[in-house]
Amino acid sequence: MILERFVVGPLEENAYIIADETTKKAIVIDPGDESDRIIEFIRGSGLQVDSIILTHAHFDHVGAAGDIKKETSGNILIHKDDMEVYATAKDQAAIWGYDMNDIPQPDGYLQEGDSVEVGSLRFEVLHTPGHSPGGICLYGEGVLMTGDTIFKGSVGRTDFPGGSAEELKKSFRRLLNLSEDVKIYSGHGPETTVGIEKKTNFFVNEFL
Repeated sequence: MILERFVVGPLEENAYIIADETTKKAIVIDPGDESDRIIEFIRGSGLQVDSIILTHAHFDHVGAAGDIKKETSGNILIHKDDMEVYATAKDQAAIWGYDMNDIPQPDGYLQEGDSVEVGSLRFEVLHTPGHSPGGICLYGEGVLMTGDTIFKGSVGRTDFPGGSAEELKKSFRRLLNLSEDVKIYSGHGPETTVGIEKKTNFFVNEFL
């Protein structure tokens, strides 16, 4: 499995590429900015992007989705509950003082229990609301792509429109019930594991 991280944009968001080394099939996760870097890697590695998966629709995670789609013809996929957030992404960016290109409508929706196949790799879609209504994680192959649901030592904010502390608590508990050796790759910051977060995450005592 190829798993490549790109720290992009002014908010230092983590965009990822996951690919099957044999088939070169790939997905792009949360391309928030700096599409040129992501596209350069795709071209240089000879990857074929099937889909562009958005763990949630905040502007720092979706800003380069249109450019990636134009270059690769990959389908933009999102949870339907985040469509209202997605529709206002450009306005979100403006509030933070950033300019963002227009992004196309999603090509389809992902929901709880769906499978995302990348060559021989398989990932399950987990609906993990809280940071946003349609937040999702991808779980499989020993890794958990969490977007902004959980970070090393922390969790996502719930004070944005559509956020919910109660929903985030449920999502947090669910993720920390996974095997302790699962590696967590989040939307900001370094990687961690479920086991480390059970022991050290600031919100364990409050949320569990």
